[in-house]
Amino acid sequence: MHPTDNPPTATRWLQVSLLCPLLLIDPATDLLGILSGSGVEQSPETEAGATISGFFQLTATDNGQELEEAVKSIRTLVEDEMTALFSLYGLIPNQMHLTVLADQDWATSWQQYFKPFAVIPGLVIKPSWEDYQPEPDESVIEMDPGMAFGTGQHASTCMALDLLKNSMEAIRPWSVLDVGTGTGILAMAVALFGAGNIIAIDNDLEAVTVAKNNVAHNRLSAAITVNSTSLERISGPFQLICANIIHDVLVSMAEQFTRLTEPGAHLVLAGLLSGEQEDSIKAVYSALGWQLLDHRHRDEWAALQLVRLEKP
Repeated sequence: MHPTDNPPTATRWLQVSLLCPLLLIDPATDLLGILSGSGVEQSPETEAGATISGFFQLTATDNGQELEEAVKSIRTLVEDEMTALFSLYGLIPNQMHLTVLADQDWATSWQQYFKPFAVIPGLVIKPSWEDYQPEPDESVIEMDPGMAFGTGQHASTCMALDLLKNSMEAIRPWSVLDVGTGTGILAMAVALFGAGNIIAIDNDLEAVTVAKNNVAHNRLSAAITVNSTSLERISGPFQLICANIIHDVLVSMAEQFTRLTEPGAHLVLAGLLSGEQEDSIKAVYSALGWQLLDHRHRDEWAALQLVRLEKP
């Protein structure tokens, strides 16, 4: 190498770790996956929560200002985004721990932790690098972790899918609206359950891109349209609406969901904490003419299945 040439670059990984309370494990993991563009590791849960670790690729000189600036930039990005997320819940994030890893093979080693799994009976989620032969009565969604908003492992998603399957069997809806679609997992599930006209919306453009890619990859584009159209601009009616979002947003959307449906329509809501938040949602929607059909509880989370009545 000529003495004036730039030194060779080395591919490294920056591990960013953060202790999250139980309430924020899922959204924080999703956010870290979006920011890093790779897998996110999670430690076993305790009463204090769980430590999540994201891995950011670094291409920089072995020892120098370029590497230092890259690490600083990632730290600032993650701190700002996590602070914004935690503030939605009135919390402040714990101190992050950063470690530079030299293992160039880490880029794929995290994949060993993700295997095909039945998110609910009859519906399997599998990553793209794993082979899986479904049973005759199983449907499969192929989706990789670490992109946006989970792959179905969180309690809220599992419960929403379970209640959606109930609604699909009860009323056989053709038109479905998925609000806050994330990866598109709920929309893809109802397509596999039999719905044929599904609108999936999200105000996060990164999530819209990921959901579109997932829908296309699973060959469901004929049934699902994904976009960033605001809820106020959506036209109904829909026979089924689902939303796995936080409590305050679900409260704010109650009147819109009622506008977009007719009597007999079903509504599946998830992302709620059991107890006070659950009771609040029941009260708000009951006042608008919705009746509780069924519910699910898992860990500290709740999900509700509602039906719209003739009159409030």
